[in-house]
Amino acid sequence: MSRDEVMSKLNEIFQNVFDDEDLVITDSTNANDIEDWDSLEQINLIVSIENEFEMMFEIAEVSDLANVGEMADLIMSKF
Repeated sequence: MSRDEVMSKLNEIFQNVFDDEDLVITDSTNANDIEDWDSLEQINLIVSIENEFEMMFEIAEVSDLANVGEMADLIMSKF
């Protein structure tokens, strides 16, 4: 799977979790950019991402992520 495919799937996940089909994420998108992105939505995002990509993250892996680009890189590292 290419990084572009990962970003496309991540965008779909973000649209579903935040119930906003117009939402477009980039590598630099972070919690400050999306109004409803709080700690509960963070958990929903991680669970949705784990389910979509059929992988599990360690808490330490996701707690240090600064933006969506870092999440995409983490996903790519697990393939």
